[in-house]
Amino acid sequence: MTEGGGIVAVDKPRKWWPWVVLATLVVAGWAAGGRGHGPDAADRSAPPSATSGSARPSSGAPSTSAEPSASASDGLARYAPQVKRYATRAGIDPQALMAILYNEDYKPHDPAFQRAWQKLKPDAAFGIANMHKAAFDETKRGRDFAGRDWDELPDDTGLAIESAAWYLHDLAAQLPAHRSTSLTVNQLIALGYNTGAGNMLAFARGVTPGSQAQSYLDQLTSNWAAAGRDVRGSG
Repeated sequence: MTEGGGIVAVDKPRKWWPWVVLATLVVAGWAAGGRGHGPDAADRSAPPSATSGSARPSSGAPSTSAEPSASASDGLARYAPQVKRYATRAGIDPQALMAILYNEDYKPHDPAFQRAWQKLKPDAAFGIANMHKAAFDETKRGRDFAGRDWDELPDDTGLAIESAAWYLHDLAAQLPAHRSTSLTVNQLIALGYNTGAGNMLAFARGVTPGSQAQSYLDQLTSNWAAAGRDVRGSG
């Protein structure tokens, strides 16, 4: 996620090798005496290019497992019960939230690694859902996690999933009843999560997603079936 207009953002790299290089640098930093946590979780720094036209539809999918852990190597499916619980409370589609978590799983989510990375890049995002501080602080207002802090996200997967669910709820609430696009609500809020509410509303008016946004939609589509299996299998 990247920040734009008080919303959140998401980092675009989707390959693990840059994070392997980063991990090497972080470990070297630890050896030299520094400690911390973390990868940059969601940097949507550049909004997608927008050209008039109709947006292409898309969907999304993941894998299967059962409970929380801060390690990406454990598999995202273990978080499906939490995804289902918090998505239902927020009134959004659990499959959409699960697919977005898969989209965001392009770097390590180990808490120590996240904090170490955040020391190198202070505007980095935190947690399994890659949320920036501004987005978290905005989303928590008036909610039952209003007393929680953004820097708790790396250690509390439940909080990270709950705040992402309500952020998606808030994005959906901004969508107009009448839209000039073939994109579904789930696709639009996924784009909002990735590019910000302003761009999401432009897409809802019929603006064509740029290459970055389209790539996020394509990932959502490829993750969609697995996400559905995860949430259906979570009981």
